[in-house]
Formats: sequence, structure tokens, C-alpha cells
Amino acid sequence: MGKLLSYTSDEYGGVIVQMDGDSSMDSPTFVSSLNSSLALWKQQGKKGIWLRLPIQQAYLVEAAVQRGFWYHHAERHYLMLVYWIPKSDHTLPQNATHRLGIGAFLINHNREVLVVQEKGGEYGGKGLWKLPTGAVDEGEDIYAAAVREVKEETGIDSEFVEILAFRQIHKSFFEKSDLFFLCMLRPLSFDIQKQDQEIEAAKWMPLEEYAAQPFVQKYEFLRYLHDICKAKIDGNYTGFSPIPTRSYSVQKSYLYLNVTEAPKKHSKL
Repeated sequence: MGKLLSYTSDEYGGVIVQMDGDSSMDSPTFVSSLNSSLALWKQQGKKGIWLRLPIQQAYLVEAAVQRGFWYHHAERHYLMLVYWIPKSDHTLPQNATHRLGIGAFLINHNREVLVVQEKGGEYGGKGLWKLPTGAVDEGEDIYAAAVREVKEETGIDSEFVEILAFRQIHKSFFEKSDLFFLCMLRPLSFDIQKQDQEIEAAKWMPLEEYAAQPFVQKYEFLRYLHDICKAKIDGNYTGFSPIPTRSYSVQKSYLYLNVTEAPKKHSKL
């Protein structure tokens, strides 16, 4: 019998195996330990098995797949494989299906909106002026991502005001779905220092001039964004502000509401 793999039980009747990255473990030793461990877990009535392999041990993937594991996801430093012990359809959650993106709407006292021209990507080199956009990093809140992206692309300091709207689209980046949040920020500085790596140009542009671009007029989605932004600055629209809160865990999160503060009391159902 092989040596048991080190594991911890999860709260759903399964186990999590986190390998230590020891590249000296060969495939036969790994298979022997895996077989012994699976036999034990079956006796214990375990269900889902999560096998986390550090990138240094990627050579063990083939052996795990031959034993019945399948690929779940990969990150920079590890691969995750899964296995289902019961003779039934598995109930393991799928890999993350969405990525998050933001668009930042900032307007100054002259009713000018902050816009950029990108060097690369779909709009690079086409002379199109667009709102600063970017992806939300892992572990980053939406409001923080919006402030960061504006600072990185234009050098403008800002504070988050509201989420004005969001869009969901499917089969986007590597078949993932995409959630895009239009965020309003209040500028705290006005002198632009553009990022040279990704941004061709940045400036404050009259809102009407931005909206009149053929590129904006061509796409219904962009016209909607403009109309929402205009309604907001004209006082005819209220978005969603972040309210810090806590769930059953101790981790703080943000609930986005279209009121300035959370209700003081909650009615019982």
C-alpha cells in the first residue's frame, strides 16, 4: 500500500489534496499513493476530490487523468484536477464562468468627459476616443478597480461615486462570459499624465463631441451608455453606491444599492 496523500476535508463531503511541489516524486510513487488514498476516501464516504498540483508537478497530470481525474481549472502557479467517487452524476461546481470589466465615466466642471485613445486592441490606431476601461483583478472590488484603471491610464486621481449600469455578454474572452460595469467617478485632479505603454492619447472632451463620434452613434450599446451618463449629470438618474457589509463570514464585502445608506431596520419575513 502506498503512502497516503496529505489532504483536508471540505464542508461538502469531499477532500482537498494540496501537493507540496516536490518534483522528486515520480509517477509510479504518485499513482500508488493516489490509489491508496482513493480507497480510504471511498471507505469514508467521501465524494468530490480536489487535486491541486503545483506547476512544478504538471508531469503528474497524465497519471491522474488515467486514474479518472479531469481538468477543472488552472492558475499561474497550479493546476486543479477533480474526481467524483460516488456512482452518480457529480455535483462539483464548474470553473469560474465570468470575468469582470469596468468602464469609467468622469466629467469635469466644464462638462467635459475623460477619454482615451488606445494603442492596441480592437480600437487601437483608429483614432477613436473612448472611456477608460479595464479588467477587475482577482480579489479587487469593482469600485477600487475603476479608480485604479483611471489612475493607471490617465494619471487622474478620482473617487468612486456609483455603478450606473452593467452588461452581461457571453462567449467573449476564451469562451468566458463577461460582466461590464459602467462606473461614475468624481475627478480629484485634472492634469492628465497618460500611460505610455497602452494609451496613445488622453484628454478632456466635451460630452456632446464624444457622443457625436460615428463610432458611438453606430452602436446601440454605446448610445445607451452616453444617455445614462447624461441623465446622471442632469440629475435624472440614480445608480448603485457601495455599502460595506458582512455576510456569514468575517470577510467584508460591498452591497451596491441605489440609496446613499443601507436601511436601518429590516422587516422579518
